[in-house]
Amino acid sequence: MTTNLRRTFARATATFAVCLTVALQAQAQEQTIPQRLSDSEFWRLMQDYSEPWGVFRSENFVSNETSLQWIIPELQRTVKPGGVYLGVAPDQNFTYILAVKPSIAFIVDIRHQNAMQHLMYKALIETSNTRAEFLAKLFARPALTGVDTAATVTALFDALANTKPDSQIYRANLQAIKDRLMKYHHFALSDSEVVSLNCVYGAFFTYGPGLSYNHSSDCRNTGPFTFGRGGRPGMTTSGGGMGGGFGMPSYVGMVVETDGAALNRSYLANEANFRALKNMEERNLIVPLTGNFAGEKALRAVGQYARDHGSTIQTYYLSNVEQYLFQQDDEAQRFYRNVATLPIDSTSTFIRSFSGGMYGANGLDLKQQSGRSMQLISSIQETMKAFDAGELTTWIEVIRRSRQ
Repeated sequence: MTTNLRRTFARATATFAVCLTVALQAQAQEQTIPQRLSDSEFWRLMQDYSEPWGVFRSENFVSNETSLQWIIPELQRTVKPGGVYLGVAPDQNFTYILAVKPSIAFIVDIRHQNAMQHLMYKALIETSNTRAEFLAKLFARPALTGVDTAATVTALFDALANTKPDSQIYRANLQAIKDRLMKYHHFALSDSEVVSLNCVYGAFFTYGPGLSYNHSSDCRNTGPFTFGRGGRPGMTTSGGGMGGGFGMPSYVGMVVETDGAALNRSYLANEANFRALKNMEERNLIVPLTGNFAGEKALRAVGQYARDHGSTIQTYYLSNVEQYLFQQDDEAQRFYRNVATLPIDSTSTFIRSFSGGMYGANGLDLKQQSGRSMQLISSIQETMKAFDAGELTTWIEVIRRSRQ
């Protein structure tokens, strides 16, 4: 072998070694998000990453975004599986989590009661083998009859409508929820958190599947916890509970919604979806946090977690929180500065909700999707470029940079 050939071979070997090392490092980084969190680690993240409790004008037991599923096909084309999911509010996150398949999910909400609601869901989902069993437990009803694992979600709610809430089942289920969280998982819930948990489960018992965005619990009252404000145990609204209270969609109304092409993609659409959600909950990979989007801790802590594990924020479901942030001094600017610290890539995507009929969709290239809401997405990278250029000063400017 000539000297030149030996040198060429040596350079090629060195280059290959460097490339192999980089590839192996990248592969190792992609695999550093744990497959499961221990109970102690789950609870530590909840405590360490959270901020002081805040308030909002409603308790938000149920989403009112009836177009929730419409953007899922586009999400699945845009967002690659894995990475970290960020979200806000209650169970609509489950549907998005199942759609984009993250490695771990963090739900950040200013209301600490939202974290307690997610712990309630966690306990009920973990201890239910089927959707029918979950729904019966959620609304404190006897076991559903006449349905099997192949039943449509509509059939499940029809079966639920043939049952009545039972106060004895309610008390037993509430105790089972607490036992699952405090004895099985060993989560150190405070007395005030237990009261909040009571209020959340009490609302589902009180209003049944007609529970909506505008309903509230005794945690909104000055009196002691009983069954919940404004109704009797198990009451629904609008006949079968599809409409919810005060013109808002109900729990059942939200879960039977579709993606605009008659396909239901919710977490209760089929047993496969429910089992996938149950699997994530059992592995402690859906972590509820208390935090302000404009705060100094929660979002940045999640970003650091992603960075420490060689990952990125792949999906961030915002609902319409930005709308309120723009109404509150410089909170929108503080929020975007928090987002600027998150590890993202070219596929990282915001999901937001916009009530166009109420907040002036005129002049925007948007079409009403379902009911009162529109679901929109945008590139997080492109959004942050617009922020850096000083182009995001109003909520409508944010909407103009979103698409359906």
